[in-house]
Amino acid sequence: MSTVKPRAERAAEARLAATRIEAEGVDGVIVGWVDNSGVTRVKTVPVRGLENAARWGLGASPCFDGFLVDDSLAPSAGPVGDLRLVPDLAALHRLAAQPGWAWAPGDRWTQQGDPHPGCQRQFARRATEALAERGLTVRAGIEVEWIVDGGEAGPAYGMRRLIGHSDYLRDLLRTLREQKLTVLQLHPEYSDGQFELSLAPGDPVEAADTAMLVRHTVQAVSLRHGLRASFAPVTAPNGVGNGGHLHLSLWRDGQNLGHGGSGPHGLTREAEAFLAGVLAELPALLALGAPSVASYLRLVPGHWSGPHRCWGLENREAALRLITGSAPEQANAEIKCFDAAANPYLAVGGVLAAGLAGLGAALRLPAETPGDPDGVAERLPAGLGQAADALRKSEVLRAAMGDPLWQSVLDVREAEIALFAELGPAEIIEAVRYRY
Repeated sequence: MSTVKPRAERAAEARLAATRIEAEGVDGVIVGWVDNSGVTRVKTVPVRGLENAARWGLGASPCFDGFLVDDSLAPSAGPVGDLRLVPDLAALHRLAAQPGWAWAPGDRWTQQGDPHPGCQRQFARRATEALAERGLTVRAGIEVEWIVDGGEAGPAYGMRRLIGHSDYLRDLLRTLREQKLTVLQLHPEYSDGQFELSLAPGDPVEAADTAMLVRHTVQAVSLRHGLRASFAPVTAPNGVGNGGHLHLSLWRDGQNLGHGGSGPHGLTREAEAFLAGVLAELPALLALGAPSVASYLRLVPGHWSGPHRCWGLENREAALRLITGSAPEQANAEIKCFDAAANPYLAVGGVLAAGLAGLGAALRLPAETPGDPDGVAERLPAGLGQAADALRKSEVLRAAMGDPLWQSVLDVREAEIALFAELGPAEIIEAVRYRY
């Protein structure tokens, strides 16, 4: 069970951190979290206020659990109560693209010092710890895709687009390196003005932290170059939108369990059971990993978005893509149906919980889908309402999330369905384009 460090210990760590980053020119510290709609919210303190923030936390109303993407509130959200937002100093980074600022993700605690049952980051941590109790670890990474307005469009994956944005992308690489983030790959993607970054994997909570930090950095660097970045699931009708593909591999005693086993394509029985658990819960997981009404404008056949509940080796149209890699340590699975509107802590925590259930039940994967799944495999939910219904029926995710978090997510999903009920695709796209 996650526990918060004693206040005196947190304060001492913050005092040292504040001294260090102030010497590096930092004046203010951003403490951020992601709400159930997928929007990043923040509070800030002067650098010399970091010690007090770490000791006591920052006030953050529980009504944030009911915020919708347009800043309105779900009907269940009320004005009463308060929580404490505590910065995680282990993840503190100076922001190279925002001179004078540093950033840390925050955990939310009650006034009495207990974990807030609606804290999405602590949900992801609990799921990680539950795996550790089995002697298992997960290495995870979340691809970051975005589209910028302005500048050179150019062909998909084309050199022309790279040339047209070479100063911008070079600045981005330098900035990420200054922030001590390891970029594995950066390239132009399919849509006009679209790019994708892959980062080195880490533990599940670290992967979610990294995804958020990278997105903040992309936004800041884009603005410096007169560009505006969007992470929305879709930015144009009938367009190929922004995925938030989750890669993960299961490990025991330093060995990648996705390699060298007797299961399909070398999976060990544990890795197969884990992935079978994920596949079993995918309809409900969409309410966490594809959380916007706009998500389902992206999740259509023929766009490599993973709209079918199936798996396949290197099958980019399947929701669960198995990747063997060229070396044992590279073997992993990719969940392709998630997008960039997701709260990454909810998405990661939900996937780990589903995988744990698969391990507990010793599940096996169904038959592989080796080709185009359209017309062959089951379609995943085609709308947010169907995904929310699946989450409502999922005993696995309800038990893992706990009723307060599970219910608050459903409340936000239902309220956003109502919010956009009378809008057409183009209006939905315009409404969410710059919210993520």
